[in-house]
Amino acid sequence: MRCVVALCFALLALFAPAAHAEAQVLSVETYIEEWDPAQQRWVRVEDGAQRFAPQTVQPVRKAHTPAAPSSIANYGPFRVVDQNRAEMVGVTGRASPAQFAAMLRDYPQISTLVMREAPGTDDDRANMKVGRMIRNAGISTHVPYGGSVRSGAVELFLAGKERRIDDGAEFAVHSWMDEYGRQPQDFAPDSRENRMYLDYYREMGMSAEQAAAFYDMTNSVSYSDAKWLTAQDMRGWLGQAANDNAAADTIAKPAPKITAAPQIAYLDLEALLP
Repeated sequence: MRCVVALCFALLALFAPAAHAEAQVLSVETYIEEWDPAQQRWVRVEDGAQRFAPQTVQPVRKAHTPAAPSSIANYGPFRVVDQNRAEMVGVTGRASPAQFAAMLRDYPQISTLVMREAPGTDDDRANMKVGRMIRNAGISTHVPYGGSVRSGAVELFLAGKERRIDDGAEFAVHSWMDEYGRQPQDFAPDSRENRMYLDYYREMGMSAEQAAAFYDMTNSVSYSDAKWLTAQDMRGWLGQAANDNAAADTIAKPAPKITAAPQIAYLDLEALLP
């Protein structure tokens, strides 16, 4: 769920005169990968301005998302649609808690966060802080038809006071990996690394058993893969009844139009360190 691939490497500083000790600077690189059906693996997207853009030669998968309404204000990945509704389009990061707080300060009546295109996060601690802000503000989350919530963005969806999922929405979860190549199963179940997620799920209303089962499900695939969930799949994890209008929706709405390969944001591992 958190796509946790950040490369931490030491860069030697400029060699100083012999009288000075050699310095070392820690650098963190975050990037995005997308699924390549031809190679059957995740491949790295080019850095720079185009790193969020689908590759033109890529076979496509993601359902077409209806055009979003115009925004009246933007706060990082959050954009205000009207006095009561905001949308999430983009990746959360270290600045997101401050951006979300500023949005609530300027538009205190916001009651719904529509998650239209949410690839994930590059800072899990900041992401969970936003989730707690969503819950404390009593804001509901909504994934519309064609909406896509992936990786760390799933934590934000779970934060909603009420959580609405339209037919035709999709979710993607997977394991995390730290800078040493360790994954959740390499730590004790009650370790700090695992408790961070289990405690969060319980804060979002899950019982201890539900939190453990959901966390195990997200870790059932490696960090380099993804487990895709339909709207009905996610409703099942939330204990919600099947959509009574599912059959009507299937008839009323055209089959999802495939337009672009989904991408997942990878998290900055340095942010997990105390």
